Amino acid sequence: MREHGTGRTNLKWAALAAAGALALTACGGDTGEEPSAPQGATASPGVELPKLDGEKLQVAAVWTGPEQENFTKVLKEFEKRTGATVTFVPAQDPIVTFLGTKIAGGAPPDVALLPQVGALVSAVQNKWAQPVGPEAQAQLDKNYSAGWKSLGAVGGTQYGVYYKAANKSLIWYNAKAFEAAGVKPPKTWKELIAAADTLSASGTAAVSVAGADGWTLTDWFENIYLSQAGPEKYDQLAKHQIKWTDDSVKQALTTLAELFGRKDFLAGGTSGALATEFPKSVTQTFTGGDRPAAAMVFEGDFVAVNIAQTEAKVGEDALVFPFPAVGAKAPVVSGGDVAVALKPSKGAQALLTFLASADAAQIQAREGGFLSPNKAVDPAAYPNDIQRNIAKALIAAGDDFRFDMSDQAPAAFGGTPGAGEWKALQDFLANPSDVAGTQAKLEADAAKAYGN
Repeated sequence: MREHGTGRTNLKWAALAAAGALALTACGGDTGEEPSAPQGATASPGVELPKLDGEKLQVAAVWTGPEQENFTKVLKEFEKRTGATVTFVPAQDPIVTFLGTKIAGGAPPDVALLPQVGALVSAVQNKWAQPVGPEAQAQLDKNYSAGWKSLGAVGGTQYGVYYKAANKSLIWYNAKAFEAAGVKPPKTWKELIAAADTLSASGTAAVSVAGADGWTLTDWFENIYLSQAGPEKYDQLAKHQIKWTDDSVKQALTTLAELFGRKDFLAGGTSGALATEFPKSVTQTFTGGDRPAAAMVFEGDFVAVNIAQTEAKVGEDALVFPFPAVGAKAPVVSGGDVAVALKPSKGAQALLTFLASADAAQIQAREGGFLSPNKAVDPAAYPNDIQRNIAKALIAAGDDFRFDMSDQAPAAFGGTPGAGEWKALQDFLANPSDVAGTQAKLEADAAKAYGN
């Protein structure tokens, strides 16, 4: 169901909360063995693509490091099947600003992967985006639930293909650090704070917080808010139908301050957290044996990509538990990257068709740190039980999921470094006692961005 042509969707909550628990039932039992089923480029092609000999395409995304490298393998397979030449163009956040500059200069990429629903809406409103063609639509109809298709549509027209999804309600932990401190994975927020206290007393900081990247802080807030305030309030705040000065926001920030306000809980203290970017927040949690910089790091299934840059092994050294329940139910927040054609070309539409197929997703799934909303992807393509079960739960949930709140917001508020929600929550991390001031800043920025 659309709201004001924004492409935002009213989504159910309870089923995925249960699915989130299901997703992690096998997280401690990974054998580490590679699946024997055919995967990615080694499997028989499941989608037909046109011959594009001599055609050159550019694909823009904000991905860097291993995530970019793994996606490049998908593009290489597309080149092999079509004869086209594809160049990956690293984009900067906010991607709407980056694309606007490219388009103004007469050199837009053929396809862009947008990390926010708000960015998709902006691309359509700016008349940059091309509707998906019949071949891509056929793959979407065959492989995607109605909820994921609707997130890629604006005003009833399909513009995007959600190639990559994320479960952003996971806390990854160093098994040796937990064992050394005698700590068990917590199920409630109260238990999480108690575990953090025990870990800190043992000499290991409890949590590695990527405060240099404001988007991670929005995810902390959203998980607490969804669990504590509930799904109806979550939807209202996501659409700015209630103000950020609402008492429910005060309660969520006060809860978050129980963690952020304890410098001894944070790797490097407050200043260290504010200087830590996301990749380091992960790697420093899984290096140093039983004395890492921190025992836990919060973020989505994609954390596995960064764990792979260490000697830690997912399923053995690196384990995971669901974000603890703050209210009655544990939260599950999803995110994703949507592929959109910016040129009316045969090559751009062919790439959308490929990205909507199981063939493309299975190539990147086998590399780890990747989750697909494509229900045709063979679970055996995922490299370990942790990711396999997270993927199964996402598919089993169907349309019952909640999308990342900041990604639904206008980019000026929810998707811009050094501005809006990202900056307000960084300031809050620096001074967690200023709940009222943080609320006032969030509301002022939201009112300006939403226009109400």
